Amino acid sequence: MPFSDRISVTTTTNAPTVDDLVSALDALRARVPLVQSLTNIVSANFLTNVLLAAGASNAHIDNAHEAGEFARIAGGVLVNLGTPDDGTAVAFTRAAEAAHDAGTPWVLDPVGVGGLSWRTGLAADLLKFRPTAVRGNASEIIALAGLGGDTRGVDSADEAAAALPAALALLEHADAVSASGPIDYLVGRDRNGEITGLRIGGGSAMLPRVTSTGCSLGGLVAAYLAVAPTPLIGLAAAHTHVAVASEIAEENSTGPGSFAVAYLDALFTVDAAALRARARIDTLDLPTKDAH
Repeated sequence: MPFSDRISVTTTTNAPTVDDLVSALDALRARVPLVQSLTNIVSANFLTNVLLAAGASNAHIDNAHEAGEFARIAGGVLVNLGTPDDGTAVAFTRAAEAAHDAGTPWVLDPVGVGGLSWRTGLAADLLKFRPTAVRGNASEIIALAGLGGDTRGVDSADEAAAALPAALALLEHADAVSASGPIDYLVGRDRNGEITGLRIGGGSAMLPRVTSTGCSLGGLVAAYLAVAPTPLIGLAAAHTHVAVASEIAEENSTGPGSFAVAYLDALFTVDAAALRARARIDTLDLPTKDAH
């Protein structure tokens, strides 16, 4: 799936600002959106705690009998491919289809895509239900877009910046896309419908030392999508909330165990002042529609 000429890309002055992120945080805490998480068995508990700490709530509804029904009433839906089986694959499909039909924002987290063929095909099939956002590491984003990539299990062998062309290509199937790494790269449409790119810095090197921090970010994206005015603002707000909270947590911890606890506390205490003081968000110059 090469970067398509059908996507017109420009540099825009309407990219999300810190003020937008503050407004999204305020909306998250005021509305407490309910996320339906269809996630892997490793992350379910930690993801729920992350959402509760940040200001949302979670329902782990991932069986094929109820997944579609619940997706129609949830605030946002996360489909995470971490530990899929035949039953959850049906649930993923029903939830994604129902969310698409009902206008419920939903997130595709293509864990391990590119390294394992069955789940790669499943992820490709889910794209037809147009996720509101796709969130993954660089290798997963590159593989999902069909541009190759080298995965090591659920770890990335590529830098996030390398996934930018793939992220742009995936905008044919989603409203916003992010590739996570030491610096996160995001693309999506601004309020005027123009495609723009963002770079979000900060964060902590301790995040990869604690399981499920990436998967829980997907859940937080779903929560923010439920309250943000555009998918790109919701995606940026979730990434920035995590970056700021993890910085604070690292300052108050001595290792992975204490970091995990401090991270939950920081997700809870992050406020407008913390975002304004610590958010590192800037726009990117993106290729024109003639780029390949």
